Amino acid sequence: MSKTVFLYPGQGAQKAGMGKDFYENSALARELYDEACEALGLDMKALCFEENDKLDLTEYTQAALVTTCLAMTRVVKEAGLKADVTAGLSLGEYAAIAAAGGMKELDAIRLVRKRGILMQNTVPAGKGAMCAVMAMDAEKIEQVIADIDGVTVANYNCPGQIVITGEKAAVEQAAEALKAAGAKRTVMLNVSGPFHSPMLASAGEELRKALGQIEMSPLALPYVTNVNAKEVTDINETRGLLARQVSSPVRWMQSMEYLIGNGADTFVEIGPGRTLAGFMKKISREVKILNIGTWEDVEKAAAALKAEN
Repeated sequence: MSKTVFLYPGQGAQKAGMGKDFYENSALARELYDEACEALGLDMKALCFEENDKLDLTEYTQAALVTTCLAMTRVVKEAGLKADVTAGLSLGEYAAIAAAGGMKELDAIRLVRKRGILMQNTVPAGKGAMCAVMAMDAEKIEQVIADIDGVTVANYNCPGQIVITGEKAAVEQAAEALKAAGAKRTVMLNVSGPFHSPMLASAGEELRKALGQIEMSPLALPYVTNVNAKEVTDINETRGLLARQVSSPVRWMQSMEYLIGNGADTFVEIGPGRTLAGFMKKISREVKILNIGTWEDVEKAAAALKAEN
């Protein structure tokens, strides 16, 4: 049986102007942006819709992106589009859980505001780093970095694109070793910390406390977690998984392979950019992927799904 998956991007997908057309055209979207402004004491509209220096700072990025993705999801659902399962890359997992009914939208937004501050401030600036490794098998990367203390895999994005993370000197050493071992290219990333590294374990524990104060609801749909690339149907697992997720590898490629292996054949990326669609092209060309990042995209996606059914 065919399945439709709603996908949510992670940090890096944000861009000035995101969601503005949804705010202007939908009362439902407008309501969420306005509520997020009040809940966080931030001018979310200025943050998302106007050119500014804050949008790319982790402590602001995360709340802005999740607010935008969930505002878009309100419109998507109103248009009659339905998912059988959801998934989100790193930060996007919060939007995926809220879209699946596991937590209130504003609670997800509050949590990622806290998460962003923790991720930005737990490791002093300049002590950690991340590096994208191109055109090398994950297994080979794991073998090479196994002998280097202080570096681990952060993201299994897709075949040919793996990200490593950890102590700055260790990541730089690993980048050189990987190039020597045959990696086509390594690119140091412009990020504020060693995300998805054991160095952020204390941030995960602080986040666990915040998660303990949030009311969770039984899931209306399953979602697939980054931590082990498996479907979650019991909301009681979610707090522990989200606390671990901060310092664990993001198993995105494995998550998509799991979904495809379990009948998912249509993926709808909801949010700015087309990062996840790009990854999917390298994971499988057998599935359909639709993007909803603008107001016009909603109608196009609805028409495409209707034609398919």
